Amino acid sequence: MRHDLTDLRLFLNVGETLNLTRAAERTFLSLPAASARVKNMEEAFKTRLLQRMATGVSLTPAGEVLLRHAHSVFRQLECLYADLQPYADGLKGRLRLLANTTATNSFLADALSTFLAENPDVDVELEEKNSGDIVIAVRNGSADFGLVAGNIDVTGLDVMPLFRDELVVVTSLDHALAGAESLRFSDIVDTQQFVGIHPSSAIQTFLEDCATSLGKRICQRVHVGSFEAVCRMVEAGAGIAVVPRACALRYSRPQALRILRLQESWALRDRLLCRQRGRDMPHFCESFIDHLQRAAHAPA
Repeated sequence: MRHDLTDLRLFLNVGETLNLTRAAERTFLSLPAASARVKNMEEAFKTRLLQRMATGVSLTPAGEVLLRHAHSVFRQLECLYADLQPYADGLKGRLRLLANTTATNSFLADALSTFLAENPDVDVELEEKNSGDIVIAVRNGSADFGLVAGNIDVTGLDVMPLFRDELVVVTSLDHALAGAESLRFSDIVDTQQFVGIHPSSAIQTFLEDCATSLGKRICQRVHVGSFEAVCRMVEAGAGIAVVPRACALRYSRPQALRILRLQESWALRDRLLCRQRGRDMPHFCESFIDHLQRAAHAPA
């Protein structure tokens, strides 16, 4: 084999950026050198790996196969380095975790902080995505773990149930709905003004889909950047909101919000941790799984 790790690293960067110029910069190569390396790989494999376009490049089916194997090679190297960690001072491990809006703003906030404190030689790269995109990323090897909703198709992945969360309605103490014990989404979706998190978030997309299925649209008054900001806006009387119960309890001041149950089957949601089936992982990744499972079952 005439290919080296630089070739594979270059191709990983091409797969991530779909742009040969940016991939060359990430690999610390000039554009002509990067183009030559890709051409040499195509000649060696006797097949095209990239489709060149005016706006960038796309991977051919053969390129997708090479990208998958390149991910596998670097995962094996990561395992090698991690296994040698006890013999090398300062060697650090890194794991890549994808999660949705709810998890990153509630459960993971505490679980990750304690894991990182207990494992100073391990770094966690956390990125927020919706559950569908998370499953795709875990399947193709661009993420080590994904924290997804229980209604997502996770066929072919190893899956561990972690916890169940609940969506609730929050109102200010003097709101007209504050005296209710529970509400139906269909009764409030287009009759009340809502405060929501950013429109591209997983939970906001989910609620918009629920409204669409009812033939309605959410009466959205304002979008803000976090669940904490949502709770503050609701406290101030800007509107009502649908948020995870854990976030309502975490980000509201005592006795500052009314938390009302949603009478919907989808309000209770299972959360699953998924990973590639049969994939070898460093020891610190297994420790991370154990830590999340303990955190999920710890008393509130």
